Amino acid sequence: MPKKSSKRFWSRAVLAVLPAAFLFAPAAAQAPSLTMLGELQAGEWELRFRDGAPTRKICLRTGRELIQLRHPGRECTQYVVDNTATHSTVQYTCPGNGYGLTSIRKETTSLVQIKSSGIAGTRAFDFAAEARRVGSCR
Repeated sequence: MPKKSSKRFWSRAVLAVLPAAFLFAPAAAQAPSLTMLGELQAGEWELRFRDGAPTRKICLRTGRELIQLRHPGRECTQYVVDNTATHSTVQYTCPGNGYGLTSIRKETTSLVQIKSSGIAGTRAFDFAAEARRVGSCR
């Protein structure tokens, strides 16, 4: 009889711990660093949008500023979808303010191509842009 009780205990223990393993799986999936973005030259970058929207300048410190162009400064969770030496794709969610999917392709450490789409607030966005380093941040 004690053997059945022992088996039952271990079965319940495994069932109790198993859901916790799934809770930590997304954190492990987010672990890859975005090395390519870190290799971009810091400084002032100019964004030229393919749809004719006005040119915009941003100060790049880490390269990650290019991920959330429609959600700048927001606390968003990010999930790395693709990460190579020349390309990064990141999906992000900003609770209460939308989400996005951004792909960045590095041509040089001072020139990248960006595609991003998602929802900002209640409005959809979808754009392509070229970002080029133009000098030091002011």
